Amino acid sequence: MVTIALAGKGGTGKTTVAALTIRHLMRRRLGTVLAIDADPATNLNLVLGLPSPLTVGDIREDMIAGIQNGSVGTGITRHDFLHTQIHKAVEEGDAVDLLAMGRPEGQGCYCAFNHLLRQVVDGLGKTYDFIVIDNEAGMEHLSRRTTRDVDVLLVVTDPTVRGVKTAESIVKLTDELQINVGKSMLVVNRVNGELPPALQKAVDEIGVELAGVIPADESIGEYDGVGTPLVSLPPESPSMKAIDSIVEKMLRVAVVG
Repeated sequence: MVTIALAGKGGTGKTTVAALTIRHLMRRRLGTVLAIDADPATNLNLVLGLPSPLTVGDIREDMIAGIQNGSVGTGITRHDFLHTQIHKAVEEGDAVDLLAMGRPEGQGCYCAFNHLLRQVVDGLGKTYDFIVIDNEAGMEHLSRRTTRDVDVLLVVTDPTVRGVKTAESIVKLTDELQINVGKSMLVVNRVNGELPPALQKAVDEIGVELAGVIPADESIGEYDGVGTPLVSLPPESPSMKAIDSIVEKMLRVAVVG
């Protein structure tokens, strides 16, 4: 199993890069793919062309309410109940399945329950060849997994020096959250032409390997504008050509690691 996690500040096109990464894995038929939408905004389904899913957050809140009112806990163990509900929440596509995390854990201490929930989600992931996790910049979902191993953390930035510095901060956050990352890599998205010297200097100085550059691609905006899933992009589109090289590089790193 190879786990690829994506992170980046809002507006960098992180979810787009996640979708294109999944598109590459689907097109090459490299194995089964589970996409995990760990951004509370929950819009990965749109770029994958899948229905709006029931989220893990919804399941958690419903079960906590059931525990409190006594309607959950009779006739079935909590583990079996969660296992059934989580598997029902998986949206199955032609070549990719999707699990949406939804809202983060709310107030109140349900530590044993939340740990059990994470075990069920992690167990589901182990049945796939590839997991692609679309995170918010804070990566809270990764910090809460029972298994915190990530083969490749792909940090997406816009083509600005400030964006690159933010990407550096996100990489440093993995140490604070005790996430075991095999390799952190940088993607500069929506680039027009060559990287300006100041931007190239910033990329060189942060100490994170550059996985690649994705050019500004009008077709992305056109697809988003009419709601066409990005996984339908033709392989000859500039963004897909770039992502093909990036994912192949990531997978070599993951296999070597």
